Amino acid sequence: MGYPLNLLHLLFSVLLLLPFHTFAQNNNTIGVGSTLTATTTATTKPWVSSPSGDFAFGFQQIQATDEFLLCIWYAKLHERTIVWHANTSTAVPAGSTVGLEADSGLILRDPQGNKLWKPDGLSEFSQVDHGFLNDTGNLVLVGRDSTVVWDTFSHPTDTLSPTQEMPIGTMLASRRSEANFSQGRFYLHMQDDGDLVLLTKTLPKNSLIDRQYYSSQTSDPANKTNSGLKLIFSSDGSLLILKRSNATTELSPPRSSSPEIYLRLTLDFDGVLSLYRIPKNNNNSSGGNQTWTSIWSRPLPQPDNFCYAMFFGDENSAHLGGGACGYNSVCSVDANNRPSCECPPHYSLIDPSDKYGSCKPDFVPPTCDEPPAAGKGKGSYEDLYDLIEVPDTDWPANDREGISPCTSKEECKMACLNDCLCDAAVFAQNGCWKKRLPMSNGVRDTNKDLIGFIKVRKADFVSPFKEFPAEKKDQGALILAGSVLLGTSVFINFLLITAACLGFFFIYKAKIKKITPTKTSVQSNLCHFSYKELVEATNGFKEELGRGASAIVYKGEIIITSVGSKNIVAVKKLDRVAHDSGKEFMSEVTAIGQTHHKHLVRLLGYCNEEQHQILVYEYMSNGTLASFLFGDLTPSWSQRIKIALGIARGLTYLHKECSTQIIHCDIKPQNILLDDYYNARISDFGLAKLLKMNESRTQTNIRGTKGYVAPEWFRNNKVTAKVDVYSFGVLLMEIITCRRNVEDVERWGGDKAILTDWVTDCFLEKRLDLLVENDEEALNDRENVEKFVMISIWCIQEDSSLRPTMRKVSQMLEGVVQVPVPPNPNPFTVSSPKSLALAPTS
Repeated sequence: MGYPLNLLHLLFSVLLLLPFHTFAQNNNTIGVGSTLTATTTATTKPWVSSPSGDFAFGFQQIQATDEFLLCIWYAKLHERTIVWHANTSTAVPAGSTVGLEADSGLILRDPQGNKLWKPDGLSEFSQVDHGFLNDTGNLVLVGRDSTVVWDTFSHPTDTLSPTQEMPIGTMLASRRSEANFSQGRFYLHMQDDGDLVLLTKTLPKNSLIDRQYYSSQTSDPANKTNSGLKLIFSSDGSLLILKRSNATTELSPPRSSSPEIYLRLTLDFDGVLSLYRIPKNNNNSSGGNQTWTSIWSRPLPQPDNFCYAMFFGDENSAHLGGGACGYNSVCSVDANNRPSCECPPHYSLIDPSDKYGSCKPDFVPPTCDEPPAAGKGKGSYEDLYDLIEVPDTDWPANDREGISPCTSKEECKMACLNDCLCDAAVFAQNGCWKKRLPMSNGVRDTNKDLIGFIKVRKADFVSPFKEFPAEKKDQGALILAGSVLLGTSVFINFLLITAACLGFFFIYKAKIKKITPTKTSVQSNLCHFSYKELVEATNGFKEELGRGASAIVYKGEIIITSVGSKNIVAVKKLDRVAHDSGKEFMSEVTAIGQTHHKHLVRLLGYCNEEQHQILVYEYMSNGTLASFLFGDLTPSWSQRIKIALGIARGLTYLHKECSTQIIHCDIKPQNILLDDYYNARISDFGLAKLLKMNESRTQTNIRGTKGYVAPEWFRNNKVTAKVDVYSFGVLLMEIITCRRNVEDVERWGGDKAILTDWVTDCFLEKRLDLLVENDEEALNDRENVEKFVMISIWCIQEDSSLRPTMRKVSQMLEGVVQVPVPPNPNPFTVSSPKSLALAPTS
């Protein structure tokens, strides 16, 4: 009998000697090597809980979807409120796993084993021993030397818990919507100057400080010891700024500590920072299922309207915020006195899942190329557009022109209706304010006496950009004419027939005139400016937008005489040009004057006086693709996909759909501009070589920019439109990786300095994750990343006959045509016959 007892005693002793983390899942610690899988069971059974059971860490299922969020939540509440989550771009699919590894800490992977997320700020030299969740809701990773190597309190998402602090340089970021935990537009930032600010980042390229809508006013440049050092959320629920001098500034009133309530400070998806409370026993039989109650918030309503608070900021703030809602949207206050967003009539959400996002018109917006403005016929804008009344609505940040006095809303309505640059108008206090798309800070306020108008295209007017079969259109016109004739009196019929005959006469005469070739037929569609006019328009060529090898671009304003309104333009002044520049200049004017595509920058006019050769383009408000891709903030993967598709479609138009084929010859990020909606627009045809449609090749001197130039340029061979395909392939690699084609060797290392070589190597080694290493959205879209990489490698083949056409490239990007595996673009590497046979040359 003694033997079994001794054996049991020995086993018990061994268990006591085992490392603590081997049975960590029975308490509040996580051991190295342990994992958790995202399943419905994991939702009810967390990976680890705090000692009190107040908090839990693991996977939570997102509503009724089959997606999960790695997060920390209040475990005892009926409403499982999340206080921290892994900062992935989207929720993860079922079957994803999270594990604790000694070298990397927490690692989140999808069901295929691809890495989705790991902790930021964890030193590569740290060796994790275990993790634990404490009673404040802080998940801590402890190193082998017993020091804290990472914790969630130091890397917050949208919420702070009592005892949590925000040192300078720390941010909270709102989620996209109530159910979408990807990063939203609003931020709480403890700035380096000691000021705590609320700000919005509607436009990624804008600096954060320029879009503030709340400030704690705790920065003191004259006396830095009096500036803020960190935000403290004390255990009793009060918020205060600790200054460098150890003095404090209270943001919220002191509160008595109560063990019976939970508190949290959250930056909500609508941009409001709120301090919430809820009883711990919120689901008992007497109290029912209570909800979180806001007991303090910022910014303060102005006076009772958060929509104005987002626009004006608090009474001490001089900064202009980006608005609670997206562009062209209208903000109103809901039953809970919180911002609510809605698109105006005939507008719809760009992203239907984001009701706080931007709105787009469901019609072709007004342009000054319509017949009344372009002089192509009689009539007025009243024949093309209507103004729909939207009561109590204003976009106060978008005034383009004011009319005062304006005695009636009808006068205001007609002023906007007949202005091709007016997209909306507001009539208030005997004044009329014209607006221009895109419009921000839209607000609806029933306490103010104002009326808004939205310009929309009339339903019976056919868009000039939409094509219909001529036979059906003529047939419909005949049916309509017959119906009118049969349903009216003889006298009216006589008038109609007379008018129709006159109409046919003028139309026929106009058509004859239109097809008669003249030397100025192209230029007649463009405005001719004198040099003096452009000097005045640019204020003496004062504000420079950019420059190239042979031109400088300036910002200017021109007056459209037909409506008397101003239009911002980009004025390209050719400088340091070659001896044959006059011929090249007129070729450019002729070529661009014949183009019209939504992914090309439109030419408005030109000047050709002696040595002055100048082009006037429409102004692109969001600058170049280069500044967008290579700035401090990485554009989203979805934005980059949209831009790549736009460039490909624009090049397809130039190569295949123009009456005169155009080879751009200098495709690079600096020559791609972005419009108000971040659509790609190809610019700068100064280096274009023009071909007639029956020509396929031309021979000329090398044109283009180092790094984007196709190999055939250097061999003095005849070149084709495939040189643009090569440049697009390099550009596509830059769009995928958000890094320049040629980088600093010391920064990237020799194997990464040349982007085309690095991308090809990563593809051959099946390590595409390295190309988008810090881009969670792209990592979650591995299929498209691989497709785009393969297309880019096809485009940079040294043998131009292997490169696809831009039409084929567009089809592959859109998924219409399957992308075969490309051969190695290096001519010294023997590619397999199978790969070469798959070359998409058609």
